[in-house]
Order: sequence, then structure tokens, then C-alpha cells
Amino acid sequence: MSVQPGWYVDPADTETRRYWDGEGWLGAPIPVDATPPDGPPPVEPPPVEPPPVPATSAAPAASATPGPATAAPGWPPQQGQQPGHGPGWGPQAGPPGGPQGGPPGWVPPGGQPGWAPPAGYPGWPVRPPEPRPHGLALAGYGRRFTARLIDFGVLLALNVVVNGWFIWRWLQEWAPYWQEIFRRAARGDTSADNLPMPGEQAGPLLVVILLIATALWLAYEVPAMASGGQTIGKRVMRIRAVPIAADQPLGFGRALSRWSTLGLPTLLWYCVGLGLVLQLVDALSPLFDHPLRRALHDKRAQTVVVEVPETPVSAPSNDRDQPSGDTP
Repeated sequence: MSVQPGWYVDPADTETRRYWDGEGWLGAPIPVDATPPDGPPPVEPPPVEPPPVPATSAAPAASATPGPATAAPGWPPQQGQQPGHGPGWGPQAGPPGGPQGGPPGWVPPGGQPGWAPPAGYPGWPVRPPEPRPHGLALAGYGRRFTARLIDFGVLLALNVVVNGWFIWRWLQEWAPYWQEIFRRAARGDTSADNLPMPGEQAGPLLVVILLIATALWLAYEVPAMASGGQTIGKRVMRIRAVPIAADQPLGFGRALSRWSTLGLPTLLWYCVGLGLVLQLVDALSPLFDHPLRRALHDKRAQTVVVEVPETPVSAPSNDRDQPSGDTP
């Protein structure tokens, strides 16, 4: 599910809005408090390449000097010597550092005379700044994984209390089969003939166990995520799920949509563990999503997981230091 085209707050700069065409940002940003125009922004004209700088008389002498990746002989200038004069100095021999990445006439690898990096440095080999949705830092993989482990621990405890009897009955139905397997393994017998089959109640009991486990997960996660975007694990790790469009509560519908992508496949554990495979793929998906690190359930609900900033603790007030309001 992709975000519909429209004007949205830029995650990399929350003071501006940009137009999203469904696949990427389009056009220049506008102030966040400005009224966006109807439809996409006008197409910007292509940048005009500056005219080539004519070769100077020093160019033949510079052709024998090293390229821009190697410092030229005589650089840095010796004490009392001015840059631009001295052995080996030429228009293409100096180190980068001029107003266009090098001194006048300097040519980068594969560039042309007079080259300058375009505005905004697109394609420049520098790592772009990390997005900050609604001004908050993205939650790291370690925090998200630890929060999910805490939630699974809470769910396991709930299942022991609510689902424990059904799990015990299901194990009893399979007990004769596994006991015979272990006895044969102790004797070195690897045959599978005449093994006792599990009882008739094993299949229905497994269905009941999975239904109860799924219902417990739903009741544990969806209401908490709908109201505050945090489960117990997320509160401990100080992370929160928020919508991409606005910093507001998820609401029940968005929280249910987010949970169903990860939680509903629990019912498919009955199908040779197919549900577990789907949940594993969802759990690993943030590792391959850049730059917002969204899992499949985040993409379906159009949410992103961010860090919760620590609230500064205000100093306690001391009423004794304040003068009395009564007149003497």
C-alpha cells in the first residue's frame, strides 16, 4: 500500500512540505505553514551548465603534474611563498578547497573545466541526513527487537494462565507417540512402523490453542497501540508508533490494521508452520527498508516507529522561599 500523491511534511525537514507523487518527492519544498497549491508543483527547468573556462597559459605546464587526487609538487606552499606560485603549481594541480571544490581551473575526476557541484549536492558522495518524522529520531532495530521480546514474554505469561489447560491436554494426546519414539531411539531402532498415533482430540485442541493465543495478542496490543502507540515493551524501550501523516494517536482502525499483518498469521501455525514463516519475514523486513525502517505491518498502516524523547524533570518548587501574600 503506497501513500497517495499529495503535499506532506518532509520527514527530513519538518519545517517544510513537499509533494509526494506516490514514488518519491517532487519539486522544491515550501514552508510548512504555507498553503500548498492544487496538484503537483511546476516542473523546474534543467540547470544551465556554465560555459567552459578557457585554458590558461599555465595549462601545458600543469599537464605534466599529478591529477587532483594527488597533491602537486610544491604544495603546500613553503613559508614566504604565495599559493599559485612555485614549482609544480598549475591550475589543475592544487588541492580542492576553492569556491567550486578547487582553485580556478581545477577539474574533478570525470568533470569539465568550470565544474561546480549543483545546488543541494544531489548524487554527492556524502551520506544524507537521517529522516526525523515529526522531529523525532527513528527507533533503532535493537530497541524494536527488544521491545517485541518483552511483549512476547508478557503474552507467554498470559497464555500460561488462560491457555495452560488446553496446552496440557494437547501434550497428553501426543505423549504416547513421543514416548515410543524415545524408546526406539534408545534401542537404536529407527523404524516408524506401528507407531501409536495421537488421540482424536489433538487436532481440535491445537485449533483452540491458536484461537485463544491470537485473541490474547489482539486484546493485549490493539487497544494499547490505538490510544498511545505503545505496548509494555515499547514503553520500557521508550519507542512509539505514530502515523506518517501527523503526530497523533493511531486510532483503533489503524492499530488493528497494523496488528493483523503480524498477528493473524498465528492462525496459520496449524498449516505446517506457514504462519510462523510469514511472521519471521515481517519481523526482518525493517532491515531492508530505507530510510524509514518500516516493517510490513508499518507499511500497511502507514506508520513509523520513533524514539520517545525524555521529558525534562522540572525542579520542585519550594513555597517556603516565596514571600507571603498577606500584608504585614
